[in-house]
Amino acid sequence: MRVRFTVNGSEETVDDVWEGESLLYVLRERMGLPGSKNACEQGECGSCTVYLDGVTACACLVAAGQAEGRDVRTVEGLGDREEGLDPVQRAFVDAGAVQCGFCTPGLIVQSHDLIERVPDPSDAEIREALAGNLCRCTGYEKILDAVRLAAGRRRGA
Repeated sequence: MRVRFTVNGSEETVDDVWEGESLLYVLRERMGLPGSKNACEQGECGSCTVYLDGVTACACLVAAGQAEGRDVRTVEGLGDREEGLDPVQRAFVDAGAVQCGFCTPGLIVQSHDLIERVPDPSDAEIREALAGNLCRCTGYEKILDAVRLAAGRRRGA
């Protein structure tokens, strides 16, 4: 099957997609966008979080055919080619919230979504928003610091 959709602002066409292929597989293996990670393949860990029509989704749970005509934004699409990293991406680096990096892309996309919706999130709101993203390397403190830092920078604090 052929799938036509927008990925990170570019119109894309992917041919010979198998009916059972996930959006995650298409993004990583067919399109060369390795940011979203394949960890649990069950939507439990959040490592593959992307935006699908402006709403976060686990790409491992979305059949590639379901992306037909839709807009997908991955962690690679958050930054700007001219300006570099998105402020949330930069905050994760600056706060030392990147350990092995496997969960990081999903955490960044989910944190980006939270800050878009709630510019000044409380710790409880941060924890709730990131509850579907698992990290096995940390106690989450640096991740929380990164979200606070990104939100503060966005507000101009």
